[in-house]
Amino acid sequence: MANYTDTIRRWATDTRRAGALPDADGIGEVGLGEGEAGRRLAVRFTLRVRDDRIETVRYQVFGCGFTIAACAAAAELAEGHALAEVVAIAPAWVEATLAGLPPDRDYCAVLAVEALQAAVKSARNSHQPVTATIAADDDHAPRVSAADPVYRLLIDSPAPPDAPAEDRHLVACLLAVAAGEPCAINAALGLNEDELADLLSFYFPAVTPASWKTSSASASADCPQANPEILDLLLSYLPRDAEGWTAATSFWLARILAARAARPGHLWLTMGLFARPELTAVIRRHLPALAAANGNGMRWKRFLFKQLCDRSGGTMCKTPDCGTCSDHALCFGGE
Repeated sequence: MANYTDTIRRWATDTRRAGALPDADGIGEVGLGEGEAGRRLAVRFTLRVRDDRIETVRYQVFGCGFTIAACAAAAELAEGHALAEVVAIAPAWVEATLAGLPPDRDYCAVLAVEALQAAVKSARNSHQPVTATIAADDDHAPRVSAADPVYRLLIDSPAPPDAPAEDRHLVACLLAVAAGEPCAINAALGLNEDELADLLSFYFPAVTPASWKTSSASASADCPQANPEILDLLLSYLPRDAEGWTAATSFWLARILAARAARPGHLWLTMGLFARPELTAVIRRHLPALAAANGNGMRWKRFLFKQLCDRSGGTMCKTPDCGTCSDHALCFGGE
């Protein structure tokens, strides 16, 4: 859990109030409305109420560790308190409990509070689930198009004979999406400067570094750090030849996947790809054992974190059988 403070890490791993609550008096949801399930972060709060006081709170999350921590903190603030008091809980309260969230993660507190307040509304009224609405976003639109100037500069350059077109497309997408971010491109892709230079030289030898943003001198911010456990997991799937060597492209891809998985949003989007199936195709080409392990087609970021849980003996699933799990759409639904 890279980039997590000790306080956020503690709340994110506090599972006392995680899970479902049968026969709840109040159910509040965010991100589970029609057409939303599995497409964005989702939170569900369930409440048991006695004498207008919240006796028990439970929450379920489809999201990152920051969102899980925010929900755990919101549940702590609500449980044992009167409904009239809980309606005053605001995202700032959650952030204060967590001793602060990174500026680009403050929406996690908003999600938690919106779902909690929806559950309170449900408990006060019909006890039917209440779905809260949050501002629409473009988190599911590709971040790079064929008209992107960096993509066009790269893809229109002469192709070396040993560079497959599909991999040139992949790298052009990666470089284009990274070029639009405020940190050094090599850091945005989880590579050092020499590795980035090798990547460029291999796929786009005719493009000079001076023709677009490749220098760390142009960076104005730090990049989110890759989760080292995710990187170790990806490296464990590297293919090796009879002499134990791994192709550079596979190694680069493992490093890049770990770095881009640290960004919010679906992994294929943070990779700058045009469509989700492209990511699976890339992994099949360069990390075939990883592709085989995800034979059922679970969303890639979800799959990677599930692998970590499985390896550590933990669990993030409601049932051992994906086919009967009520969260199936969150893990396998269309983008």
